[in-house]
Amino acid sequence: MNQNYEKYYVPAESPWPIVGAIAMFLIAVGAGLTVMQVSGEGSSGQYVLYLGIAILIYMVFSWFRNVIEESHKGLYSAQMDRSFRQGMSWFIFSEVMFFMAFFGALFYARMISVPWLGGAGNNAMTNEVLWPTFEAVWPLLTTPAGETTQAMGWQGLPLINTLILLTSSVTIHFAHVAIENNKRGALKVFLSLTVLLGVIFLGLQVYEYMHAYQDLGLTLDAGVYGNTFFLLTGFHGMHVTLGTIILFVVLLRIFKGHFTSEKHFAFQAAAWYWHFVDVVWLCLFVFVYVL
Repeated sequence: MNQNYEKYYVPAESPWPIVGAIAMFLIAVGAGLTVMQVSGEGSSGQYVLYLGIAILIYMVFSWFRNVIEESHKGLYSAQMDRSFRQGMSWFIFSEVMFFMAFFGALFYARMISVPWLGGAGNNAMTNEVLWPTFEAVWPLLTTPAGETTQAMGWQGLPLINTLILLTSSVTIHFAHVAIENNKRGALKVFLSLTVLLGVIFLGLQVYEYMHAYQDLGLTLDAGVYGNTFFLLTGFHGMHVTLGTIILFVVLLRIFKGHFTSEKHFAFQAAAWYWHFVDVVWLCLFVFVYVL
């Protein structure tokens, strides 16, 4: 008895996972060496960092190209589409857990470590091990070396960036509605606006970092507050950068006539990811800047 089975395309071995792993390794090493250089230790790692970023961008575009070519050849089935959706869902879940670890570190420092160092609980020996002027308040603006910094307020650039990302969530939603209704003109306009808002956000974050270093004395050396501030906002900035690149690739595909109202999961996946980075920023804005 003949049975019809749904085809499931299995791609050939790909070099891009190992290339991406090498890129991430170079970024990690380069970032570490760059931080050491800023603090007066070690050798400059900026070239290693830039090389890793360049390789990562090359890997992303090359992998995208392969997947796009396979899709246009009709190699993907409905089951493959479901696999893509499951894969993207698990990827976003892993990213949620990634940021939960950093929010957990922030919570531990603010709610447990700092009060304990101030003598809370069963700790009665703080004054014997900490500097005399230590105050158990958050943010900690004085380091053991006696250096002081200033906290980054929520008004100004952080608030503007929050409004920018919230607006970008609205524009990408309208772009999604447009593609489902086959309105190509509105789709191009709203997605272009989303990409532009992402670029503006990144530019303002760079300016914010310059303001922190030059005017506030807020650096990676500024104790646990500086560490958590730059780790959370910096990793979020990396995700916004990746999201902007993905949206830009999708935008280029739209201008080339790709996607239909029925088949547009690449756009949908990019929209999911963008909404995710927007939600993360809202949490950052509340717990890092406001509270």
